[in-house]
Amino acid sequence: CVGDTKAARQAIKLFRADRLGDALAMAGRSPNPVAQAVERAVRGRLFGLPEAMVREEVLRFGEERLESLRSYLRSLEVIAALAPLLGLLGTVIGMIEAFKLMQAAGAQVDPAALSGGIWEALLTTAVSLAVAIPVVAIHAWLDRVVETLGHDMESIVTQVFTVDLSGGFEDKAVDARSGLGGSYAIGG
Repeated sequence: CVGDTKAARQAIKLFRADRLGDALAMAGRSPNPVAQAVERAVRGRLFGLPEAMVREEVLRFGEERLESLRSYLRSLEVIAALAPLLGLLGTVIGMIEAFKLMQAAGAQVDPAALSGGIWEALLTTAVSLAVAIPVVAIHAWLDRVVETLGHDMESIVTQVFTVDLSGGFEDKAVDARSGLGGSYAIGG
């Protein structure tokens, strides 16, 4: 599933546990664009490429994938925009038909004769709204899925280049003044 970032998150955990091969395998098996971006980031780090170069390539890849997903939304946008316009066109045509009948009837206007044109006008409006409303709702939902995917991609891939400060970091902390401890400096 496009929105399922479980493989990407698991690959990050493996990467942070220095299990780079497993991280690559986990991310590489997933069809999820976030996992694919993580795989590129981990591969770049594994090859020792400069961070800026890896970030740029991952950003390019991510934007390309997101744009590809957004392209599927274009047809929904067109349908959502055109359906009410077609309904309006049907309404206008139906009302023109009703007024033509009124003109032809002269002084003896039969309400039954007018109702056909009015019925046509109302029917086309109802059908167009019945098409447009769910399409707009589906488009909004899918647009949010792509937006969330973009946010997840940025957030998860960034973890390849940062240190997890959420816990267990104290064991590796260095007192910058004394030079004791692990490999990370905290404080000043």
